[in-house]
Amino acid sequence: MFPGPDGEKTWPKKYPFCGGVFQSPIDFHNDILQYDTTLLPLELVGYNVSSTAHFKLTNNGHSVRMSLFPTMHIRNLPFQYTANQLHLHWGNRNKPEGSEHTISGKHFAAEVHIVHYNSDKYSDVTEAIDKSDGLAVLAVLIEIGTFNPSYEKIFSHFQNVKYKDQVALVPGFDIQELLPDRLDEYYRYEGSLTTPPCYPSVLWTVFRHSVKVSQEQLLALETALYCTQPNDPAPLEMVNNFRHIQEFDERLVSVSFRQMLGILTDLLLFWGGFVLSVTVASVLGIIIMLAVAFWLLRKKCCQKEREDNRRVIYKPATDKEDDNTC
Repeated sequence: MFPGPDGEKTWPKKYPFCGGVFQSPIDFHNDILQYDTTLLPLELVGYNVSSTAHFKLTNNGHSVRMSLFPTMHIRNLPFQYTANQLHLHWGNRNKPEGSEHTISGKHFAAEVHIVHYNSDKYSDVTEAIDKSDGLAVLAVLIEIGTFNPSYEKIFSHFQNVKYKDQVALVPGFDIQELLPDRLDEYYRYEGSLTTPPCYPSVLWTVFRHSVKVSQEQLLALETALYCTQPNDPAPLEMVNNFRHIQEFDERLVSVSFRQMLGILTDLLLFWGGFVLSVTVASVLGIIIMLAVAFWLLRKKCCQKEREDNRRVIYKPATDKEDDNTC
């Protein structure tokens, strides 16, 4: 939980990395986006967990967190990253704009982070958390829409983790159901944890397409949980647990998809070039045809003139004058 409007501004005093570089979250806008043809669709292995197994859902005082199994991992990244946990960020019932990342300045209602650690190089998340290549996080932006049965598999347990340190068991299900259908379209950049100690150790993958939950489901997320324990005399609602947008310095965000504006520009350039080529070819063709026609016409005229000259009969002039001459 980030108490008070200036709560996160105090982080650097205790956690220096929070005031450093490569911080997250950021806003994705056209000036920093760069299309990267090498980015591949993510391949998720072991995400479909049997209902006989159980995830542990915990209220940790600043979010609701669900532990994941080490049999889950991601391929098509620089290393193999093994799943550790997922958690959520959200706003409040009066201002449901709780996503951490934004797109062209637009906030979404909430955001899910699925945290993985580099299991090729490190033994667990504790060892990996402060390394520059230690973590990989999948981020899903959430909008208000229709009821989402997959998210309900988590949301339905909120009443059991209402207060800090409470724990509930969630039957296994396919975690991939929480992600958008298109795993090949995403933003990719190097950033940080969005909570202290803000280590710049995260390879972020933020999916381009959002997922939807109902208004009622979002309201449950915004109102069901508390940062405080059951016996606390001053209960504190768990709301607005998102970090604000950070400076992006001179970094670029790689994207796995072509922006529509870029596609339209390419099409216009192609068709413009095509039309120009056709126009130039047509004009040249007309000029050549006119030149050939003029040449043929001139040739024909010259031939006729020579034939006429051959038919002319020349007569000598006479000395007889006209009778009407004065």
